[in-house]
Amino acid sequence: MVLSNRVLTNFLLFKNKACDMRPFKYSNASGPAAAIKAVTANPTARYLGGGTNLVDLMKEDVMRPSELIEVTRLKFSAIEKKANGLSIGGTATNAVTANHGLVRENYPLLSMAILAGASAQIRNMATNAGNLNQRTRCTYFYDVNMPCNKREPGTGCGALHGINKNHAILGWSEKCVATYPSDMAVALAALNAVVHVEGANGAKRSIPFAEFHRLPGNHPEIDNNLKHGEFITSIELPPNHLADKSYYLKIRERSSYAFALVSVAAALEINGNKIKDVRIALGGVAHKPWRATIAEQLLMGKEATEANFKAAALAELKNAKPLGQNKYKVGLAAKAIVRALEGAMQGGTYGAMEAGSTTTNQN
Repeated sequence: MVLSNRVLTNFLLFKNKACDMRPFKYSNASGPAAAIKAVTANPTARYLGGGTNLVDLMKEDVMRPSELIEVTRLKFSAIEKKANGLSIGGTATNAVTANHGLVRENYPLLSMAILAGASAQIRNMATNAGNLNQRTRCTYFYDVNMPCNKREPGTGCGALHGINKNHAILGWSEKCVATYPSDMAVALAALNAVVHVEGANGAKRSIPFAEFHRLPGNHPEIDNNLKHGEFITSIELPPNHLADKSYYLKIRERSSYAFALVSVAAALEINGNKIKDVRIALGGVAHKPWRATIAEQLLMGKEATEANFKAAALAELKNAKPLGQNKYKVGLAAKAIVRALEGAMQGGTYGAMEAGSTTTNQN
């Protein structure tokens, strides 16, 4: 679905607050080079894909782009085998990606993660590139009347000593304790994906997924390592032998359209009775998808037993730093890792998720 200029404008006018529409320029890109040139030349210009996050941010006056370049018609939607694995187009929708035969057969972990996120309607609109660029759902970030270093550097982090039951337990800084919301990205982290981008004057580069998103540090306003104007053309998935034992577990407060309290992407390759390869990534616990490298290293060469899974999970969470209201996440994440690995050993289930009153006893 492509939003016309009139439809987009009308949509943005329906605001919960006063309809003080901020003017912006809207145009369809004639091609990749033209789109990249236009955004690169304007520091406040943004690409518009499905608009499922950006439009919300504009409605809430959190983001104020002066120019939107619509890019969904650009020819970067192919999903195809390559010599180095599978290539997934940046403008392909989440729905098409999750249900594509090559993805479901060879990378079921990615299908599971995408299908566990958002709603069917949003997945039909959201693009893969937009999914990677989405911003935190921290309530302090969305409320322009509250302090937020991510939205307005130097104003402070309202969640640090405020309402933080859904916030980070790993990798946070005094500047920001927000979490990154994508389910898709958690699976991509576990699959060692590579993000291919194109910038001004045809410059191209490849970014390993572990280096794509950033921890907050002193600059939480910078979500990832894209340069302004760079456009995500495709996402590469290297070959692996994990398809038979993959599982995505998403734990959330309700079963429909909610972001993860904790999520786990887990995949295993077994040789005999020993673990030959293991991938674990966590969502809902940090400013970026958290690759559980400590747990992975402990499990390599070990037997795939519940005892070993528990030991690895506890080791991974040993350095967690819970905030005042989210201590429950430490134990929840450890148990989720074990359950996800057990699910992977059993062959996985599409759209695996759990919901319930997981935050009843938080301390």
